[in-house]
Amino acid sequence: MTGVSGDLTRLSLNQETIKQWSLPELAEGCVKAGVPGVGLWRAPVQEYGVEAAARLIRDAGLAVTSLCRGGFFTAIDPTERAAALADNRAAIDEAATLGTDTLILVSGGLPPGSRDLTAARERIADALAELAPYAADHGVRLAIEPLHPMYASDRCVVSTLAQALDLAERFPADQVGVVVDTYHLWWDDTVAAQIARAGAGGRLASFQLADWITPLPEGVLLGRGQLGDGSVDFRWFREHVDATGFDGPIEVEIFNPALWARDGAEVLAEVADRYRTLVL
Repeated sequence: MTGVSGDLTRLSLNQETIKQWSLPELAEGCVKAGVPGVGLWRAPVQEYGVEAAARLIRDAGLAVTSLCRGGFFTAIDPTERAAALADNRAAIDEAATLGTDTLILVSGGLPPGSRDLTAARERIADALAELAPYAADHGVRLAIEPLHPMYASDRCVVSTLAQALDLAERFPADQVGVVVDTYHLWWDDTVAAQIARAGAGGRLASFQLADWITPLPEGVLLGRGQLGDGSVDFRWFREHVDATGFDGPIEVEIFNPALWARDGAEVLAEVADRYRTLVL
C-alpha cells in the first residue's frame, strides 16, 4: 500500500515525538487523530508495565510499529558484554509482549580508550550472531539503525546504510534488517542505491522520519526537527523506499524540547499535516 493524498494509514507516531504524553494519552491522542501506529521506547513502557502497555495499545486498536532500543554491543569487557546481551534478550521479550516484530538497535560507540572502528563493528556482528536466533524464536527481527557519523564515537559505529547492510547480510533477512532514518541518512549520496539494495534483499525493517535543522543545538541528540523545518526531502525518501516494495509503517521520530513544551494534540495535528503535504 503506497501513500495517497491525505492518507494516514501508514503513519506511526514514535512516542518520543510527544514525550510529554503518558502512554494512555499517547493511545487516546493517536486514536482521535486517526494515526494507526505507535513506536514505543523501553523506559516509559517498563515504568508503565510491559504487559499493561501491551493491553492498553491493543485495546485502543493501535499497532506497535517498533520498540526502541536494543544494542550497545561494542564493549570489550566480558562482564559488560554479558550484561548487554542479557539486556537485549530482555528487549526482545518486551518487543514480543508488545506485539511488535521490530526491535531497533543502536549498536554502540567506541569503548573508552579505543580507536578501532573495525573491531567494534566485529563485536556487533558477534552479538548479532548470539541474539538473532533468540529474536527469531520470539517473532522479532533485529533492525540495525545507522546513525549520522557525528555519533560514531559514543553511540553508534554504524554510520551508513551500507555499513548496516554489510552487517545485516551476514544473517537471514527475517532475523536482521535495517532502519532507514532520514535524519541520519539524508546527507549520503549513496543512500538511493543502498535503499534499493536493502529492498532487494528484504532487509527494510523500519522507515523513520525527522528533519535536519541548523544551526545544530548544543545537545545534538535533541536536535531533530519537525518535518519541513530543515534540509530533508521526505518525498524523495518515501518514493525510493516505496520503489523497493516496502509498504510498512512510516514512523515520525523527533527528539526536540520545543515540541515537548507544546500541547501534544497540536503537535500531532502538525505532524499529520506535514506528513500529508511533504511525505505523501
